[in-house]
Amino acid sequence: MKLSLAIVAFALAIPSAIYAQDSTAVSKGEYPNTFSSGSANVSPFTNKSKRFNDWAISAGVGVPLLQSADLTSIKNGNGKNLFGYSAYVSIDKAITHAFGINLQYDRGETRQGWFNTKNAAPDAYAVAARTQYDAISILGDINFSNLLRRVDNHSPYRWALHGYAGIGTIAYRAYQKDINGQRLMTEIKPFQLGSLFMQAGAGLKFKVNRRIDIEGRLMYVVTGDEEFDGGGDAYSAINRRSEQVSDNFFNATLGVSLKLGKHESHVMWHDPLQEIYYKLDVLANKNQDIEVCKKGDADNDGVCDDWDRQLDTPAGARVDGAGVALDTDLDGVIDLYDKCVTVPGPVENNGCPVATTGPVVETETKLEGIEFDLNSDRILPSNTPILNNAVNYINSSNGSYNVIGATDTRGTDAYNQKLSERRANNVKNYLIKNGVQTGKLQAVGKGEKDLKYPECEPATKCPEWKNRANRRVYFEAK
Repeated sequence: MKLSLAIVAFALAIPSAIYAQDSTAVSKGEYPNTFSSGSANVSPFTNKSKRFNDWAISAGVGVPLLQSADLTSIKNGNGKNLFGYSAYVSIDKAITHAFGINLQYDRGETRQGWFNTKNAAPDAYAVAARTQYDAISILGDINFSNLLRRVDNHSPYRWALHGYAGIGTIAYRAYQKDINGQRLMTEIKPFQLGSLFMQAGAGLKFKVNRRIDIEGRLMYVVTGDEEFDGGGDAYSAINRRSEQVSDNFFNATLGVSLKLGKHESHVMWHDPLQEIYYKLDVLANKNQDIEVCKKGDADNDGVCDDWDRQLDTPAGARVDGAGVALDTDLDGVIDLYDKCVTVPGPVENNGCPVATTGPVVETETKLEGIEFDLNSDRILPSNTPILNNAVNYINSSNGSYNVIGATDTRGTDAYNQKLSERRANNVKNYLIKNGVQTGKLQAVGKGEKDLKYPECEPATKCPEWKNRANRRVYFEAK
């Protein structure tokens, strides 16, 4: 029965090895999906490349406390705790970044009962015991921090939670002491069926550097023998638990691990991110050519021809993700050649707006006018100097003028007609308020029927500076 329980417990530590991931594996060309944790390069880890250290030697010391027995270390007959000592040394082999096997030797002494066996018995009813033990076991080591680590977490980490479980053989000598003195109660030798034991627990590791780890462990040891505590057999006077089948104890230890090998990193601290270590694979093979663009990059803009929408981008031009030269102000002049990158302007003026600083100029029978924002009839402050010049010019002339409003081709005909009329009337009212005689002006709305750039039908065929020029009010002599 003891052997069966031991085998079952040890078997529970093994399955994680089957599912451990190897981020150094070569992709099979499969597209990542929800089952591949975001990486198409996931497969059973073998460390065939031998780029990680996978051996270590560990040692530590601690305190065992007999917990489940007739004579205990915790809250004994006098309400005190009796502390023993323990030590361990192990040879550790990592199979994957998430699973390893340790061959461990333990030695220690538990102290239990009503008093410390180094002292005299306080009375005739007080009983104490101590148990010296040696054990050899094989432990499965599960690195939960790597097993459960998100594969999209690129951050380095120096703490790791490990779980341990395994079976082995234990030898011990149990001594009992009372008012009559000390005597050997039980002696069990190792490598016998009755000497099998189990232990399981957890440890928290801290990576000091590439060579040294420190670890705190708490293990629970199932001895498989109810005479381990020195209390005698099931029918002795000291035995208070006739149903007891095993004396068990906690073992708290603090240890250090020395990682062996010539490589920079140990596999148990290996980050399971495919993206990082796939690049290391490429860098390690310096003779491997990396084919970035299958069809090349004809215009050298950094966008492969496979998805480049503009294969003749001028040298030096900034491009978007589709390889199209940037035109920040959408005026039809790319930023490379645009002298006014953020302000739209005509091509003939290198992408800069044409400034009107002097008086409104009369060309034949027309006076050049002002422009408006999209869907707006508001006179912009920048147009004030132009209109003031128009006031002076009209007042100095003998003729009368039509104030003509126009729009671009966005919107319906009816909407654009009304918008153009509002623009014309706003300009007319401004001129009248600033001294122009009412009889010299007549507001006329022409909607989208009087485009300065007729080719902008629809508006999407033209850059923004041309559409803005179509949204205007100008003056025409009658």
